Amino acid sequence: MKGSFAPGLLLAIVLALAATGRGAGELYQDEVLRARADRLAQLTKPDNWLTLVGLHYLKVGENTVGADRNNDVVLAGGPARLGMVSVAANGRLNLTIAPEADAQIDGKPLRSAELRPEEMGKPTLVTFGTMSFYALERGGKKALRVKDSAAKTRTHFLGLDYFPIDPSWRVEAQWVPFEKSRQIPITNMLGQATRALAPGKAVFQREGKTIELLVIDEGPNEPLFIVISDATSGHETYAAARFIYTARPKGDKIILDFNLAENPPCAFTTFSTCPLPPAPNRLPFAVNAGEKKYRGGHE
Repeated sequence: MKGSFAPGLLLAIVLALAATGRGAGELYQDEVLRARADRLAQLTKPDNWLTLVGLHYLKVGENTVGADRNNDVVLAGGPARLGMVSVAANGRLNLTIAPEADAQIDGKPLRSAELRPEEMGKPTLVTFGTMSFYALERGGKKALRVKDSAAKTRTHFLGLDYFPIDPSWRVEAQWVPFEKSRQIPITNMLGQATRALAPGKAVFQREGKTIELLVIDEGPNEPLFIVISDATSGHETYAAARFIYTARPKGDKIILDFNLAENPPCAFTTFSTCPLPPAPNRLPFAVNAGEKKYRGGHE
């Protein structure tokens, strides 16, 4: 479970204390360090965010795709002419692979197929050498997201930096569910507006202020998701936002562990479109916890 403690953690701590004599503070440190190690392992996988090398918007009609500069979509590598992506007026996408191109569609040597975008579930994946792409939609436009497992952002990754672990930033907040989940407006880095499902808010006190964070639900098999900024944003931490993931609440409490706050993908690559925090989630004080600004990043 990403960025949060399992429901039985308190019992596990008690049992571990009895077995090892270690303090709760040490065990908490271990738990955070394990979560951070998992974060690093996930981020550096050969198909994760560090591999992004392109986000190409498509026009209605025919779009030639390949590494040659004369293509409509110019890839960072791969065949000079990979093929053609056709966008119908109704938004349906079809791919035809060029006869000379060595590429596969969903792991099969197909020469044509409809491209299923990620908004419809598992997207159709086109692979060629160390590279791949799939279709998605952003701001009402169809696009190709291109990845390369050999991208320099992955092979020359500089690692993650953190503030010292501070147990006071593991917050037990009050869970205030909405009578009916709300569709809240979310703007991304490109100024494109979307809507996200918010089932409730996490309420807590900090530095004499009452904070009410809107919580996003990305699906029944996903942890809850919070987008924040604070007084460190643009200084010690990434300017746009940081993310916090947490387990679904038990009763009227929800755990927010700011020591596990992490950078969004756009802190590492210019080819992602990250959400910005809604107004209630822009904290007026410094959150000196969690992931710091990436040393090899950009603003």
